[in-house]
Amino acid sequence: MGAFDAMYAGTPPWDIGRPQQAFLELAERGALRGRVLDVGCGTGEQALMAASLGLEATGIDSAPTAIAIAKRKARERDPSVRFLVWDALELDALGDRFDSVLDCGLFHVFDDEDRLRFVESLRSGIAPGGRYFMLCFSDRQPGAWGPRRVTEAEIRTSFAEGWKIDAIEPAKLEVTIEPGAALAWLVSTTRR
Repeated sequence: MGAFDAMYAGTPPWDIGRPQQAFLELAERGALRGRVLDVGCGTGEQALMAASLGLEATGIDSAPTAIAIAKRKARERDPSVRFLVWDALELDALGDRFDSVLDCGLFHVFDDEDRLRFVESLRSGIAPGGRYFMLCFSDRQPGAWGPRRVTEAEIRTSFAEGWKIDAIEPAKLEVTIEPGAALAWLVSTTRR
């Protein structure tokens, strides 16, 4: 994931400087609860949003530059948020269990093999009954720019064992480049 770290020398397209609207709406509906993990947190906006709701929040990312920026934001806004350079494929080694996990744009960067490893890693990091909320590029997005598109069938297959898919809804993933947003899936699952 070194290529992702290099992108933080500037502003990557996914770093919009605020939480994604889809996650703000989840928060407003009270969907987030307990201990929250922002997996692939980038510069930390989703974790900081969770902390602003009074939730215990942790953000992890494999990009040290992104985590340094997130830690600076936390010092300015909410020092209680914990940010760590960590591999999302190794959540079991983190030694924590979370009640809510937010994923803005991580799932869609994995190839098929790592996607399976990621779902297994999530299972070890989410308490039974905990929820995983994902915002990922959708196969409905036209054109060739951006990351790999994800189909609804791929999502259902990835979370077929040990998970209950609560919802897969069309959504927008906001970006800093034109057209300003990509067609996405907002996925809500519960760990069994």
